[in-house]
Amino acid sequence: MKKIIGIIGSSAALCTPGMYKFTRQLTRRLAARGHSIVCGGLGGVMDAAAQGIREANNPLAQSLCIIPQDTPQAASQYCDFVIPTGMGRARNMLIINTAHILIAIGGGAGTLSEIALAWQQEKTIIAITAFDGWARRLAGQKLDDKNGGLILPAATIDEAIELTENFFEHS
Repeated sequence: MKKIIGIIGSSAALCTPGMYKFTRQLTRRLAARGHSIVCGGLGGVMDAAAQGIREANNPLAQSLCIIPQDTPQAASQYCDFVIPTGMGRARNMLIINTAHILIAIGGGAGTLSEIALAWQQEKTIIAITAFDGWARRLAGQKLDDKNGGLILPAATIDEAIELTENFFEHS
């Protein structure tokens, strides 16, 4: 089965240039390892994630973009596959259920909802601590006692990749 990493994080309005560059570099390196991603398919971190996958030019790594609109035109130009749901924010559950593991970068309220859904689904969540947002605030924390683990903190791309590879080796 293909390994799919959920990339969640700041929308275009909250995504800094540094966050965008970090996400592109991260997903390029994940793609070089043959990993595909699922994301929300719009701007900001989502756009950067799809762009990084595209730039890696690895036919084994693709981006699946699950967008809230009901037509594909709103999706990032870098998405390999677009699923227009027409579901609004409810599409976040589809992203969470599709991903084997999630990496959160920055993030406002939408990312917070995705982190909470992933936690409830007992998914492993890696939170990047290098940027402001919910990912950094929740890194190393438990949301409640339902899930036995913690939201895993990672400050660098290397740390995020190491945690991702460890997850896949042990799952």
